[in-house]
Amino acid sequence: MCGITGAVWTDHKLSVEQNTLRRMTDVLRHRGPDDEGAYRSELKLQPPHGTMPGVALGHRRLAIIDLAGGHQPMANEDGSVWVVFNGEIYNFRKLRSRLEAAGHRFRTDCDTEVLVHLYEDEGPGMLGRLNGMFAFAVWDARRRQLLLARDRLGQKPLVYRREPGRLLFASELKSLLEVPGVPRVVDQQAIDEYLTYQYVPHPRTIFQGISKLPPGHYAIWRDDRLEVRQYWRLDFDTEEDLPAGEYAEKLRELLTSSVELRLQSEVPLGAFLSGGVDSTIIVGLMQKLSAEPVRTFSIGFPVAEYDETRYAGIVAERFGTLHEEFRVEPDAVDILPKLAWHYDEPMADSSAVPTWCVSQLTRRHVTVALSGDGGDELFTGYRRYQAVWLASRFDRLPAMVRRLLAGRYWRRLPCSSRQKSLLRQWKRFVEVLGSSPEKRYVDWVAIFNESRRRELYTDGFASTLPGPDPVEFFSAALAAGDRRDPVTAVAMADLMTYLPCDLMTKVDIASMSHGLECRQPFLDHRVVELAARMPQRLKFRLGCGKRILKEAFADLIPDAIRRRGKMGFGVPLDHWFRNELRDFAREILLDPRTSHRGYFRTEAVTQLLDDHQSGRFDHSGRLWSLLVLELWHRQWCD
Repeated sequence: MCGITGAVWTDHKLSVEQNTLRRMTDVLRHRGPDDEGAYRSELKLQPPHGTMPGVALGHRRLAIIDLAGGHQPMANEDGSVWVVFNGEIYNFRKLRSRLEAAGHRFRTDCDTEVLVHLYEDEGPGMLGRLNGMFAFAVWDARRRQLLLARDRLGQKPLVYRREPGRLLFASELKSLLEVPGVPRVVDQQAIDEYLTYQYVPHPRTIFQGISKLPPGHYAIWRDDRLEVRQYWRLDFDTEEDLPAGEYAEKLRELLTSSVELRLQSEVPLGAFLSGGVDSTIIVGLMQKLSAEPVRTFSIGFPVAEYDETRYAGIVAERFGTLHEEFRVEPDAVDILPKLAWHYDEPMADSSAVPTWCVSQLTRRHVTVALSGDGGDELFTGYRRYQAVWLASRFDRLPAMVRRLLAGRYWRRLPCSSRQKSLLRQWKRFVEVLGSSPEKRYVDWVAIFNESRRRELYTDGFASTLPGPDPVEFFSAALAAGDRRDPVTAVAMADLMTYLPCDLMTKVDIASMSHGLECRQPFLDHRVVELAARMPQRLKFRLGCGKRILKEAFADLIPDAIRRRGKMGFGVPLDHWFRNELRDFAREILLDPRTSHRGYFRTEAVTQLLDDHQSGRFDHSGRLWSLLVLELWHRQWCD
């Protein structure tokens, strides 16, 4: 795991000088504390062949495999191909054997060199052979082109800025901002999308002129032109109606293989253990494959509703792991500015706080940690999929009945201020039943739905938003599964949107901020493609998700874990905004400095604060998103 950065240019005025490359690389030091490297070549005129572009490549290394020999940037034998790489190629030994048989000679034992020689043979076609999480850049001097690539599920980040005469790229936005002259102009449309989803969806970033390379895509820069292409697309259409036992056997085989591949390491390795089904299975498989007790880590909080340590302890005892349990009470006022610096753009998933804390504490003991991320999307584990199933039944009802059930009178019913109360959840469900499937789903998951955003925005800010409706980002992903049942289509759309933009971003930044590598066995593309082919009935029925997962790994899941309800990995925001964050939030959100940005009506923000702090309504998620946005502005724009 590492941090990468660099540039190519055809205009000498846009040359990235050595001191600039050093700053671009140094700002990523947290991603790679073990080593650093750079390669730079000046722009050259080469008659009669034209111009050889200038190139600069920077790298920070977190050493995991071949500790002595993995220095980057790395080149082929004649220096015509250079690579900077962030991630892990889990099948690199198999690929290496094939390349050696074809005549390639290796100087190291690391996965990076496999990329060098595989590119020599296959160019961008190499990407289909890789099993891993990755973001990398390949400079090909013979073809005078730069290849940028990102893994299938977006586990590793890659951003770039395209301008006439130059292309800049990096693992994190902050690296690009070290280049003189790169503007920091906020994209207003990105703010609208952020307040909808709690993240800025790809390919957009919070800054105009800077883009994210989408998951499963690569980009070729040549002759000052950039072309972005998709190399992997999840097959939403194919459903195979195989017996449950056959699917369970295949799932067991592939996930076991995925875990085994992800145990490759020359540094201490462990696992995050929440005590949920997904992390339990991963730890169980790790222990079956390990001769020594696996090291596991969990984090607990003083508020019982957010504390899973009891369940993690059950799993640790079941498998005999070396378990570390961290009890913390995060200081939100202290941690928020740190998150604003590390995340580069506003990201309002409050579970970034416990993820940050458990990563920081885990890194004291190991350098690599496996996690259960991805299981909910692949096997329909979220509670909101129950609502999707019910709504799909509603759509079959006669029009008159649908109008009655979706009537406005539901809004008049009083209910608890608690966000998770049954009546409040029922109201949220029925109030948007009359909308299209994609619009009502986005409304259910949105921090600020469309009507709340209209109430929040000033007239001036609203007038700057003629662009696409934020719902279109999710709609495009959902449309890819329009031949499947509603629950499968939504879960697969979450896999293409929520998982890379929120979960993978959250985990990558929180873990790499502390020099910790996090690996997700559920996101092996072989497991993902198998899950996508499964019929809904094997994964989901009303009141129960992950059916096939629980069947395939029944021997690894203790009864207490199987029976427990779904618990999110979060912090008590509602409590914070009525106590320790009460004054801080008012001070920041009602500060004239905040108001002068012109985004939000002061009276609307005041109403949110008053309603929440009086106990009339739980607006904690909305207040958190506004607070994160303002602190981000103060870190990066003021």
